[in-house]
Amino acid sequence: MAGQPYPWRHVLVTGASSGIGRALAVAAAAPGVTLHLSGRDATRLEATAAACRAAGATVAVRAADVRDRDGMAAWIAGAGRLDLVIANAGISAGTGGATEPADQARAIFETNVAGVLNTALPAIEAMAAQDPGPDGVRGRVAVIASIAAFIAVPGAPAYCASKAAVQRWAEALDATERRRGIRLHAVCPGYIRTPMTAANAFPMPLLMEPEEAARRTLRGIAAGRVRIAYPWPVYLAARLGGALPPGLRAALFAAAPAKGAMPRVG
Repeated sequence: MAGQPYPWRHVLVTGASSGIGRALAVAAAAPGVTLHLSGRDATRLEATAAACRAAGATVAVRAADVRDRDGMAAWIAGAGRLDLVIANAGISAGTGGATEPADQARAIFETNVAGVLNTALPAIEAMAAQDPGPDGVRGRVAVIASIAAFIAVPGAPAYCASKAAVQRWAEALDATERRRGIRLHAVCPGYIRTPMTAANAFPMPLLMEPEEAARRTLRGIAAGRVRIAYPWPVYLAARLGGALPPGLRAALFAAAPAKGAMPRVG
């Protein structure tokens, strides 16, 4: 539901054209809120913007690729005050039961890790120069990681590793940035019904609608939680699975269908 009474008046979301990014933008939209939204699909991005405007928000959109370091820095620097930045843009793919293609692994890291840094680092720099808000915080940066951060699934090595990297980075950085009045949040969802998961050929326990994921995410940020992981049963299973010896974990996953690989280009 749009128009939730969240405290942020100036919000930026990457990957807002679909899935959880769209749901986050719509959930944050309300009269008096200014949204800065980016995505690679201009048509779908404008549809998200229209939904947010219908909820009363002022919306500025930018068709952008988070891998463009200079472009992201310029966009964020020109956005004005930012109370909350959500580094959501990401891609997902697996091995398809074979060796993960090298170009796929690089693409995943470039988007899921470098893309997050290209969003979060200029946002933190801008927030450091801002006055604190009513809650005493200069700004918040939320990184959308995944419950996959806690378990090395053989069928999706680059995806799991990329999400683990940004989850640990955000949590570690929060400990120092909060001294400057800036907070970081690592958001670790389980399975969300999005175009990204639609192609999965394996069971997805407690599959959640993106609107519910957005509500849980924004509530967790508002509560000041550094790690926002949900749903709890899937999170617990990932932590337990991640604690298994690697050989045993690989054997358990050997019989499960692997996540599909990206279609090859060219």
